[in-house]
Amino acid sequence: MRLSSKGEITYPDFADGSSQTSIEIARHISAALRFDKITERIDGQTAGSLFEMLTCEFIASAFATLAHLRPGRWDYQTAQTKISKFVQYRHLSTLVSLVKTDPNLAAALGHGYIVTPDIVIVRQPVTEDEINHHEALIEVDEPIARLTQFRASNQSESPARSFLHASVSCKWTIRSDRSQNTRTEALNLIRNRKGPLPHIVAVTAEPLPMRIASLALGTGDLDCVYHFALPELRAACAAVARGEDQLEILDTMIHGNRLRDISDLPFDLAV
Repeated sequence: MRLSSKGEITYPDFADGSSQTSIEIARHISAALRFDKITERIDGQTAGSLFEMLTCEFIASAFATLAHLRPGRWDYQTAQTKISKFVQYRHLSTLVSLVKTDPNLAAALGHGYIVTPDIVIVRQPVTEDEINHHEALIEVDEPIARLTQFRASNQSESPARSFLHASVSCKWTIRSDRSQNTRTEALNLIRNRKGPLPHIVAVTAEPLPMRIASLALGTGDLDCVYHFALPELRAACAAVARGEDQLEILDTMIHGNRLRDISDLPFDLAV
C-alpha cells in the first residue's frame, strides 16, 4: 500500500496515483481480497519481484495437481533464464557469438535474440525407460525416431537440453513501454524458434482495463493475458464511478478470449 508521510494508507501499490479511477478500482480489489488493512509500504521493484515469485509458486503448485492431464517432468524458474538454454533456441547462442565478432553481420541481423522471460516452465526430454514404461516400444539400436530431440538419447549434449514449454511475463502494473517490451519478447520467441512454439502468456495485477488492453488486444504474439483477480476486477469496475468505459473494454477482452483469470492459466498450460 502507498503511505502518506504520516504513515496513513492513501492507495494500493498497484494503482496509478495520477488516476482516480485506477485508485478506486484498486481499492475495491484490495478490499475484496481482504488486503485493505495492510500498512507496510513496498516499493515498486520489490512488489514486482514478489509478484513474479508468487505467480511462479502458484503455477508450479496448480500445474502439479493437473499432472494426470499433462504428465511429464517439469521445472519452474524465475532466474531470468536465457532461452538459448532450451532445445528450440540453442542455435541462438551461436548466432550471438557470430554477431559479436562480425560488424557487418551485426548490422544486417541486429541484436535482441536472447530473451530472458520472467518465468519459464520447462519440460525435460524423455528417457528410454520412460518411453518403454508400459511396453517395449523402441530398442536403443533401432533406426527409428532418431532425430526427435524429445528423446534424450538423441541429443549430443550431456545432460540433455530441456524444452521451453511456457514463457510467462509478469507485470505488476502496465505502462505503454512495458507492454511493448512484452510484445517484442513474444515476437522473438515466435520468429527465432526451431521446434515447437512455447506458450507465451502475461500475468498482471494492473487495475485499469484500458491499460490491460494495450497488452491483451490483438492476436499473433501473446496467447492470452491473465489477471490475478479477474472476478474482483470486474466487480470493481461495475462499482466505481465512471467505470462504465472500463467495464466495456474489460468485457470485450474477456468475451474475445484475450483476458482470463489466473485460475485458468494452469489448465491452458496443460493443452
